[in-house]
Amino acid sequence: MENTTISIVDTVGDSACVKTEDGQKVFELIKSTLSEGQMVTLSFLNVEMLASDFLTTAIGQLYGEFSVKFIKDNLKIEDLSLTGAVSLKRVVDTAKVYYQHPEAKQGSI
Repeated sequence: MENTTISIVDTVGDSACVKTEDGQKVFELIKSTLSEGQMVTLSFLNVEMLASDFLTTAIGQLYGEFSVKFIKDNLKIEDLSLTGAVSLKRVVDTAKVYYQHPEAKQGSI
């Protein structure tokens, strides 16, 4: 399977990744690339500011489109700071519960 690297900074056009609209751009790009049968490496190189709303939109939504195993096997994360990794883990854990247990949905992820 081919691998495509997506640069967050290049996609967003900024080192501050805080807007949900920017997260949506990243989500759409990841989703279409995965849907084409390619693996995705998501590079956070040069990201200076990262908001959990951005991560929820960019990555959390993937769990509503693909299985946990598929995402684990086909999406790799690079160059993410320690605080970014902590935020991402929280977003992923919440998204898994949200999408796998529809009866538990209350508000947004």
